[in-house]
Amino acid sequence: MTALARRHPGRIIALLGALLVACVLISLALGRYPIGPADALELLASRVVPGLGDFSAQQETLFFNVRLPRILLVILVGASLSAAGAAFQGIFQNPLVSPDFLGASQGAAFGACWAILTGAGSLAISGSAFAVSLAAVGIVLLVSSRARGNRILVTVLAGIMVKSLFESGVSYTKLVADPSNQLQAITFWLLGSFNGAKVADLALAAGPIAIGLAGLMAMRWRLNVLTMSDDEALSMGVNAPRVRAVAVLFSALVTAASVAVSGLIGWVGLVVPHLARGLVGSDYRHLLPASMLAGATFLLVVDDIARLALTAEIPIGILTSVVGAPFFLWLIVKRGRG
Repeated sequence: MTALARRHPGRIIALLGALLVACVLISLALGRYPIGPADALELLASRVVPGLGDFSAQQETLFFNVRLPRILLVILVGASLSAAGAAFQGIFQNPLVSPDFLGASQGAAFGACWAILTGAGSLAISGSAFAVSLAAVGIVLLVSSRARGNRILVTVLAGIMVKSLFESGVSYTKLVADPSNQLQAITFWLLGSFNGAKVADLALAAGPIAIGLAGLMAMRWRLNVLTMSDDEALSMGVNAPRVRAVAVLFSALVTAASVAVSGLIGWVGLVVPHLARGLVGSDYRHLLPASMLAGATFLLVVDDIARLALTAEIPIGILTSVVGAPFFLWLIVKRGRG
C-alpha cells in the first residue's frame, strides 16, 4: 500500500469516483452510433430542462432506452459484485471467497435455465433467477443454523454442497433443452451479458441492490470486527454471529439481483476487492466504497470492449475471465515475493 493510501484513503476514493464519472461519459459516447460527450450531457440535461438541444427521436430513444439503462445496470452490477466479494472475504476471513460462495450464482443460473425451459419471457427469467438465488442462500443459512460445530466451517461446507446441487440442476436443464433454441439461450445466459438490457431490468435490480449496498455501507465498521474472534468482538459490544448473518444476507441480496439481470459474471467479486485493498488498505470504512467504485469502473470498461471489439458482441463473462485470471495469478506471485 502506498504512502498516499495510508495517509489519505479518501483521496484515492475520490480519484476512483472521478475515474468512474469519466468512464461513464466515454461509454455514453461509444457505440455503433456515436454520441459525443457534450451531446450526452445535453441529452441528460434535456430531461431537466425541456426543449434543450435539438435531437431526433431516434437519438433520444437510443440514448435513454438502450445505452443509458445498460451503462447504469453495468455500474450497479459491478459495484454489487465487488462489494459482496469484499464483504464475504472479511466475513469468512478467506481471500479466495467470491460472491458465488454460498451458491447464489448457481441458484440464479438454475432459476433462469428452468424459466427458459418453460418458455418464459426475459423479465420472468430474471425474476426466477432472483428468487431461486435467494432460496439457495436461504438453504445454506438454514443448514448452518441447525448444525453444530464451527459456524463458519459449517456455512462453507453447506455452501459447497448447495452450489454443487444447483450446478447439477443446470446440467440437467442443458441436457433436456431443445438444441435448436433453448440450449442456445441457456448457454448464452450462463456466459453473462448486458446485451438487450432494458429499463425494466434496471428497475428490477435497482431496489434490492440499493437495499443491500446501503446495508453493507451502514455496517462497514462492524465488518472490521469480524476479523477478530467472536469473543473479542463481543468484548467490543458486537454480536459477531448476528453481524455475520446480516452481512451475508445483504451480500446475497445484491449478488442475487446482479446475477438475475446479467447472467454469470465471474472474477469481478474476487479480483477487484484485492485491487481495492492494495489501494486503500483493509479498513472496511474505506475498502467497501473503493471496491464498489473500482468494480463499477472495471466492469464498465470490460463491457465497452465486449460490445465494440468485434462485430458480434462478446459475452462479458468470457472477458472478465480473460482479464481476471491472469491478474489474480500476478497478484499471487507479487504477494508471494512480498
